[in-house]
Amino acid sequence: MYHHIVKPNETLWSISEDYRVPFQSLIQANHIVNPNMINAGQSIIIPGLPNPNQIPYSIHVSVKNKTLTLMRNQSPVKTYPIAVGKILTQTPIGDFVVINKAPNPGGPFGTMWMSLSKKHYGIHGTNNPSSIGKSVSKGCIRMYNSDVEELARTVPIGTRVFIR
Repeated sequence: MYHHIVKPNETLWSISEDYRVPFQSLIQANHIVNPNMINAGQSIIIPGLPNPNQIPYSIHVSVKNKTLTLMRNQSPVKTYPIAVGKILTQTPIGDFVVINKAPNPGGPFGTMWMSLSKKHYGIHGTNNPSSIGKSVSKGCIRMYNSDVEELARTVPIGTRVFIR
């Protein structure tokens, strides 16, 4: 079971949107009487996501170096080149989890989309491979299609993603 730690200014509604979990499901899973009364630092159960401590993989993104490193049991497995957000639409910094995967999303997202636990952000392929290695996205992490397909085959839903 996954536990989200409430950040300052987060609401139960924004958490439900970030994790794509119905608002009512969060209320029920956490036995919340008043959804307007959650506090920074409070632990919120996210139903349907596994405990990330039981997943041997994690993903570490370096925005500065434009790399994504797949780790297994805290050891590097492979490092991939990526594209990140441009100045006006920067890639969000923080700790997230992979919450779903969608093969062949089409358009600029290439052959695979992996949603992060931040609404509108993900790790995805591209229809513009020349963009890899640059700061050109609207905040998402772009990868070569073959790389994101390999990553998606390797990591399960619930994998931690650390973006720095």
